[in-house]
Amino acid sequence: MQTKSAKARTDAGTVVAGNPGRLHGSIARTLGVAIVSGQHAPGDILSNEIDASEALNVSRSAYREAIRILAAKGLVESRPKTGTRVSPQARWNLLDPEVLAWFFEAEPSEAFLKGLFELRMIVEPAAAALAAGRRDEVQLEHMRQALILMQQHTLTTEQGQAADRDFHDTVLEATGNAALFSLSSSIGAAVRWTTIFKQRKRELPRDPVPDHWKVFDAIAAGRPDQAREAMERLVGLALDDTRAAIAPEA
Repeated sequence: MQTKSAKARTDAGTVVAGNPGRLHGSIARTLGVAIVSGQHAPGDILSNEIDASEALNVSRSAYREAIRILAAKGLVESRPKTGTRVSPQARWNLLDPEVLAWFFEAEPSEAFLKGLFELRMIVEPAAAALAAGRRDEVQLEHMRQALILMQQHTLTTEQGQAADRDFHDTVLEATGNAALFSLSSSIGAAVRWTTIFKQRKRELPRDPVPDHWKVFDAIAAGRPDQAREAMERLVGLALDDTRAAIAPEA
């Protein structure tokens, strides 16, 4: 029987072979997925540099750079003599867009999804309310164009998903709050991966574009309370759709 660590090595070899120009990124991705999925649990010590690079048929420098990427995201820590150890989850940068992508590639738990939507529910309705009082005409036009593209391409396409992220990014930008806008890459990644996740096995149960237009209309009208309520409804319905995607099929 193939062990979990052997499976990870096999998977990594496949990924690396398909991306010869970006070895360290491919290795980091594969190890990252193995960590967030629990194949490598917190406290586990990864293979040493020599053994791992030989198993993956890559240079030691490529493997070393991959470990640096994971360390920067808080997933591992390397110490002399003790090797590279998987860090406790409390140290992981869960809002890093790549880490979010790895969670969704590894089949996220319902608890993780709930936490992600709780974060969105805290941030985005408040952001919509601020945007209603601070947006300018250029930002409104960006939101409008994003929604038009969402309608044209739908969320089943990359173009439609990119437009969805643009809409949410612009709402955060329109708050005029630099700290809030710094969350745009994380919120955008959450929007993207939950959208993909919701339709992995079936079509989207409903068209979410009208709910986005309600947020836009409230922001355009300069009505903070309505913008907050509309965004709360949008995020809440997205959570319902995501829960439906993880429910066992009849």
